[in-house]
Amino acid sequence: MTDSHQLVVGATAAGERVLLDAGMANRHGLVAGATGTGKTVTLQMLAESFSRLGVPVFTADVKGDLSGIARAGQENPKIAERVALMKLDDHAFEGAPVVFWDVFGQKGHPVRTTVSEMGPVLLANLLELNETQEGILHIAFKVADDEGLLLLDLKDLRAMLTWLADNAKEIGRKYGNVAGQSVASIQRRLLVLEQAGGETFFGEPALDIADLMRSDRQGRGYVSVLDATTLYHSPRIYATFLLWLLAELMEKLPERGDAPLPKLVFFFDEAHLLFEGAPKALVDKITQVVRLIRSKGVGVYFVSQYPDDVPDEVLGQLGNRVQHALRAYTPRDRKAVQVAATTFRENPAIDTATVISELGVGEALVSTLDRKGVPSVVERVLVAPPRSRIGPLTDAERAEIIAQSPVKGDYEEASDRESAYELLEQRANSQKENAEAAKREAEEESGGSIFGSIFGGGGEAKPKSGGRSRQSIGEAMAKSAARSVGSSIGSSIGRQIVRGILGSLLGGKR
Repeated sequence: MTDSHQLVVGATAAGERVLLDAGMANRHGLVAGATGTGKTVTLQMLAESFSRLGVPVFTADVKGDLSGIARAGQENPKIAERVALMKLDDHAFEGAPVVFWDVFGQKGHPVRTTVSEMGPVLLANLLELNETQEGILHIAFKVADDEGLLLLDLKDLRAMLTWLADNAKEIGRKYGNVAGQSVASIQRRLLVLEQAGGETFFGEPALDIADLMRSDRQGRGYVSVLDATTLYHSPRIYATFLLWLLAELMEKLPERGDAPLPKLVFFFDEAHLLFEGAPKALVDKITQVVRLIRSKGVGVYFVSQYPDDVPDEVLGQLGNRVQHALRAYTPRDRKAVQVAATTFRENPAIDTATVISELGVGEALVSTLDRKGVPSVVERVLVAPPRSRIGPLTDAERAEIIAQSPVKGDYEEASDRESAYELLEQRANSQKENAEAAKREAEEESGGSIFGSIFGGGGEAKPKSGGRSRQSIGEAMAKSAARSVGSSIGSSIGRQIVRGILGSLLGGKR
């Protein structure tokens, strides 16, 4: 048996179990290894183990086979062998409580955020903007805040950028230069984002992070599984979404300090997508989030092929390590093996660099933090088997779980309340109406003086009985001609027609 706040990662060949103390889970971790070496199964085992301890989990399902965590596994000779070796007397096949999410709303509850919550830094990275364009995006957010304009979805942001371009001179005096060409470039990037499916991601109702930290009636933490089988093909959206979620957790969760269990464990699969091509400012932000979020009780576990997929400044904060096999076929592979070997606390009984290339499927080198935060010496272990199903759910099974979800009905229907797009459209319409009214009034005043000067002499209006003035024949003819051109008076063509009629009345003079 194990301590109630420890989970079994695996066991050595001698049967000695390697444990992970849940109180140290918020010191983060790394699960690495080549494709096909067992990373996903390890992730599944860790996720369901945290769930049994009462800790909610968030993870992305990139390949589609992690959904099986919601159903009980089945007897298997290899699993039985490992259970016996590790003396897991309490091992029983069972599924974990799961909530399925999907940015596109097809294989889970829709996941949305607002443009305002995303913020200009992450949005600039998502759109791959240069420094000048990012500066304009910052101006757009600042002006929206100052004007009380909500940026909820992409049409709000487009309307805001258009308004900036139309009022660039005035905006420039207060906030900084707004180049029309740069605004147009951002608009084109927004179009690309929409075509990649980004439009469905922005809007309301936005995800409430409290829904990621639920427990079931048995006290088990829910495992939130984000279906990323489609999202993965838009790596910028995938990486930015997960980073946004981490930033939201850091911002909204209260300080927690040391605790026997973490508040949430977050698995970041295909972590290399987060760092590939990321500007230094973004890497600095990620580093800051990882460093500070542990005080909120959140553990972050990066899952990737190579340890050096994660920058050194982040890698140095990952205290719990599970390293699956790496094959040293190329210079890149050999370098990765050396990097992986140097990240472990040395064990005199193991040649770490050699063993990494010799590990079989389901084997790993493991080092975890003890209760004082000291990393254990690296051990070669057989990873503990999951209790849940290894492999994907059927569509019918997934639909059944979604239908019974604790958040069913909360996110399915998108809403579109009044925000920047509607308010800016109202302003534009109001300004247009005011301008047209002023123009009509000016034209009417101008037209009356012309008619009076032309036809006033000798054709003075005669008062009717009752004291009202009667129009002269000239005035009646002129006003009739003006009315006959109708709405075209407001246009340059209409004005030319009126001037032509008046010219003919004056004997051909214009």
